[in-house]
Amino acid sequence: MQKLTRLLLGAAVVALAAPVWAEDSSDPIVIPTHNWSSQIVMSNVVGQIFEGMGNSVEYVSTDSQAVYEAVRLGDATLELEVWEGAFGKSFRAAVEKGGIHDVATHAAITREDWWYPMWTKEACPGLPDYKALNDCAAKFVTPETGDKGRFLGGPVDWLKHDQEKVDALGMNFVVVNAGSAAALWAEIAAAEKDKTPIVLFNWTPNFAEAVWPGEFVEFPAWEEGCDTDPAKGPIPDKVFDCGNPANGYLKIAAWDGMKDKWPTAYATLQKVNFTNAQIAEMAKFVDVDGMEPEDAATAWLEANEAVWKPWTE
Repeated sequence: MQKLTRLLLGAAVVALAAPVWAEDSSDPIVIPTHNWSSQIVMSNVVGQIFEGMGNSVEYVSTDSQAVYEAVRLGDATLELEVWEGAFGKSFRAAVEKGGIHDVATHAAITREDWWYPMWTKEACPGLPDYKALNDCAAKFVTPETGDKGRFLGGPVDWLKHDQEKVDALGMNFVVVNAGSAAALWAEIAAAEKDKTPIVLFNWTPNFAEAVWPGEFVEFPAWEEGCDTDPAKGPIPDKVFDCGNPANGYLKIAAWDGMKDKWPTAYATLQKVNFTNAQIAEMAKFVDVDGMEPEDAATAWLEANEAVWKPWTE
């Protein structure tokens, strides 16, 4: 039934785009997917729109840092979620080499950093200040961290430089990396049962902020260069002595050749734009409601025609 619905949706988009979609190449548009739900659902949303316009689409699971080199070389066609905090450095490096460019910026405002659910603040009332968190490090001790607190980081390939932050700020914490976004949510759910204090990597937008109210840890404010220049930030001889951007961008990137090979799809991509609430809803379909990403994408398209149909005009 879901497949039939997607086919009918595709036919609707074809009807809108029929005068021009045949200009695009018959080669598949390669859309990379990563290891968090909103990106996978968003990729399927845009992919289904492209398919409805008559394009062929191929989804390829890709490392979330290496993807920028893949797009630059044309091995992948685009990237729909370029998070400033996690991937800005890799994206900028690829742009400097050439072959990939900034297509558009979503309306969504992002933040990615250390985070805790509100019951943790009851155990460590000085929060959200990072110095207060450090004073409470003993409350976050686990068997694997000895006498230091545990910070549960995201997957290693997200390259958040949490250990460098711990070292720069002299924090009494050990960084333990989760294997996936789902593992992070499982840890919060387990901690919720008896209100065990927990501090872990989180980001917005995603569904978690609606399920578990919480706050980001406040580190020294991000300033450009604090990840590369010891002169930036509060500690003169350290890098990563700051938090991540509190109002980060979420961009769309594409291979330079896309606009010539798939001009109609590229014109649509330039109009793609999601808000925090829309992205959180995409993640919720998978992480809370248990839907498959492609079905979640279809459901989102069915419920939001007024949002996406103008992108195809």
